Amino acid sequence: MKNLEIDKAQVALRFAQAGQSYSEHAVVQKQIARRLFNLIQRHAAKTQFERVFEIGCGSGNLSHLLLKDFQIQHYLLNDLYAEVQQHFQGYSNIDWLLGDIEQLVFPAHLELIVSTSALQWMTDLAAVFQKANDSLLPQGLFCFSTFGERNLQEIKTLTGQGLDYVNLDQLREKLQNQGFEVLHLSEQIEYLDFATPKQVLQHLKATGVTATASSFRWTKHSLECFYQDYQQFSQLDTSGQIHYRLSYHPIYCIARRMP
Repeated sequence: MKNLEIDKAQVALRFAQAGQSYSEHAVVQKQIARRLFNLIQRHAAKTQFERVFEIGCGSGNLSHLLLKDFQIQHYLLNDLYAEVQQHFQGYSNIDWLLGDIEQLVFPAHLELIVSTSALQWMTDLAAVFQKANDSLLPQGLFCFSTFGERNLQEIKTLTGQGLDYVNLDQLREKLQNQGFEVLHLSEQIEYLDFATPKQVLQHLKATGVTATASSFRWTKHSLECFYQDYQQFSQLDTSGQIHYRLSYHPIYCIARRMP
């Protein structure tokens, strides 16, 4: 399997192109944001925060939950492209830090850093963790979801394309090495079912995930082969209808900066 060099400009372009369709089609990502939010509620000792920073906010699946239930005086949002700002009209407590988070200086004096379904795009996760630790106040929380090795495994199997995901042990080690205490670390496998293999690809395009294949080009022949080969992931439901499965592998983490 080929682990791709991540082209951040290509990632930004694909997600920007999917901006209008993302909210509608990102079913799993919304569920993940809700689960992460529930974990934040469980582990945060308070609901009032002076300064919160979110990495890769996208259309705001997590942001809107936090803004609704927590009192946040200053919410700093990051993403690769300015188009995401359309999802945050009418807020007076938001500022933006646009660009590749690996190239940017993190805001200082943070009580909470959050991120959902974004950190899998990082090329040097340990460096991001280091910057997060440096910018959090003592006892500050770093709460995120990312994806594990079985994420989109059907696509990887058929195309050889995929990100270089980390597992729970690697995540725990990287966090502890950068001065975090890991309070919660868990994983799940989620499945989406589609009526045809073509719908699988349409779903991936609508959620911007085709950015994982920036160097991969579909041809008529490769599409036909993909549709044919995807039959191996077909199943019959209780009514005898064929459906085609796509796997997501979310990982949830709550970490705290050591005092």
